[in-house]
Amino acid sequence: MKSDILGHTGVHYEIFVRAFCDTNHDGLGDLNGVTAKLDYLHDLGITAIWLMPINSSPSYHKYDVTDYYSIDRDYGTLDDFKKLIAEAHQRGIRVIMDFVINHTSTQHPWFKEAIKGPDNPYWNWYVWMKPADIKALHLETRAITADSQERNPWHAVPGAPYDDKYYALFWNGMPDLNFDHPPVREAIYEAGRYWLEEIGVDGFRLDAARHIYPEWEEPKNHAFWQEFREKMETIKHDVYLVGEVWTRPYRIAPYFRGLKANFNFDLRLSIEQIVRNEDDTEEIIAFLAESQAAFEQVNPNFIDALILSNHDQNRIGSLLNGHPSRLKVAANLLLTLPGNPYLYYGEEIGMLGLKPDENLREPFLWDIGKQDSDRARWRKAKYSTSRTVKPLAQQQTESDSLFCHYKRLIQFRNNHPVLNDNLSRLEQCNIRQKGIVAFIRRGTNGQRILVVHNLSQTPATVMLPPDEQASFDRMTYQSVSSTALLPEGLLLGAYSFAILES
Repeated sequence: MKSDILGHTGVHYEIFVRAFCDTNHDGLGDLNGVTAKLDYLHDLGITAIWLMPINSSPSYHKYDVTDYYSIDRDYGTLDDFKKLIAEAHQRGIRVIMDFVINHTSTQHPWFKEAIKGPDNPYWNWYVWMKPADIKALHLETRAITADSQERNPWHAVPGAPYDDKYYALFWNGMPDLNFDHPPVREAIYEAGRYWLEEIGVDGFRLDAARHIYPEWEEPKNHAFWQEFREKMETIKHDVYLVGEVWTRPYRIAPYFRGLKANFNFDLRLSIEQIVRNEDDTEEIIAFLAESQAAFEQVNPNFIDALILSNHDQNRIGSLLNGHPSRLKVAANLLLTLPGNPYLYYGEEIGMLGLKPDENLREPFLWDIGKQDSDRARWRKAKYSTSRTVKPLAQQQTESDSLFCHYKRLIQFRNNHPVLNDNLSRLEQCNIRQKGIVAFIRRGTNGQRILVVHNLSQTPATVMLPPDEQASFDRMTYQSVSSTALLPEGLLLGAYSFAILES
């Protein structure tokens, strides 16, 4: 099923280009490597890819941009990127680009000019404050948050003839831009226009979307993203914008005025907990219902972007100790809960990784050892090796592998009118049973389905309350063959789920 509006249907896939596929054998993954694997992604059922930053940058991760108009030479050329977009579009796959606008690199020409002093035209492109004012406003330090470990966000320029300090939320190599300064906004909007209109990307993942303004001015972010969306939609009316906003649901909600989608990080934590505990200790459906109610008040067409892990989060494979059945349960939840699911590259084969971040971004395992000519070898893997994780080539031949489980479920999801409706909404049902998670999804077409998950290693007979029994009398999907809909209830196999419809 193809969507006319990106994000309304389908499954997305996050790629760290450096670690994905190496075509020129320099050890680094490249854009041509992504192009070479588009058939794989299409076969898996992916409808959009999110590329982590590809702009010029001095770092391996490239979240500190030095040029908003160029491709980092580690990854290839602008022509390589244009080819990737064209080939992706031919396969019905959209391309989302990481757009890092909260900050630049200290090596960006703007910042190199700014540090020359208050009289430089670029001084006001960044956030500066005198030490006395920082102290008077009690801004010297900040509390560590989930998205930044920086406690001291004010930084002096070594050897400068002035004492002003610049604000850099993440570390001193990433100075924050000043979006109260109109030329900054215009420069960023023009860069956005370039990638959407001239190059043809389909949307942006917005890094640090909650921190466009410093924390003491957070409400300004909401208005900024509304303006950003308006500017981008005049260029591409269906542009997809997904934000990194990690906070409580009621504080995420105002960001939906501008951003079409936001990642649900708290839900990720809850999924991890209930799968590990094999019981709904987090009351995940009640939490999700509360979250979505808050989002809907701001924007009835919100898109809840769902993840199990990403480039900043410990990999779900390690969090669940590589337990194959629990990894399948996590996949079941990700791909059946209402929202727009994202897979982090390698998640579908159970790749492993724990902090620090480099270990979360290890090379994709295409094949075993020396047979893997596509493997990027930008660093020696600590967690995901051919000994700890079965490479893709091996999993593709095993029908009970994690990869084949993902593929079957994604294919079913893509062809189901409610599961594939990322704007479908959650309804709570009356099933309350230990080890069971159950919920109703109501599609935008009004169709309703009942989804019932068994989180545990023990088969369970799920008693259907009268309302559910009357409304959902036909099983249309079961993840294991032992599942059956019987007069006495729904018999669910261990670590499995089923979908019931009328």
